[in-house]
Amino acid sequence: MFVLIDNYDSFTWNLWHFLSDLGA
Repeated sequence: MFVLIDNYDSFTWNLWHFLSDLGA
């Protein structure tokens, strides 16, 4: 989705994806 993910904190990305999966 975002190209900057490669250099971004994987934790933050995974956390956002987790919350999004919950429907938040």
